Amino acid sequence: MTITEVSQKFNLPLDTLRYYERIGLIPRVNRNKSGIRDYTEENCKWVEFIKCMRAAGLPIEVLIEYVGLFVQGDATIEARKELFIEQRRQLLARMEDMRKTLERLDYKIASYENTVVDKENELKK
Repeated sequence: MTITEVSQKFNLPLDTLRYYERIGLIPRVNRNKSGIRDYTEENCKWVEFIKCMRAAGLPIEVLIEYVGLFVQGDATIEARKELFIEQRRQLLARMEDMRKTLERLDYKIASYENTVVDKENELKK
């Protein structure tokens, strides 16, 4: 696949894909004889993985560390697992913060709705 096709498939800007490649988040993307990037299925799986992890809030630095460990092979399996365990813990904490924020927003919205209902009831009198 060309970089344009990958960009469209994953809804990522071309510059983002180039950046991910440049910093090592996507293992080396081969180029055809014209010098155009030729993404393989494996490259696309990495793009999908990185997009998913970024959407969950994992920092670029953590993902670079993960890819570096992955490239080193099976000797780093435990380190990769620990990295993900820590990121999962942090994600759960962020989700709890978001849940509390959502509750507060729901309360505020209900307060405004109650105020409007009260005002409307006053107008009916």
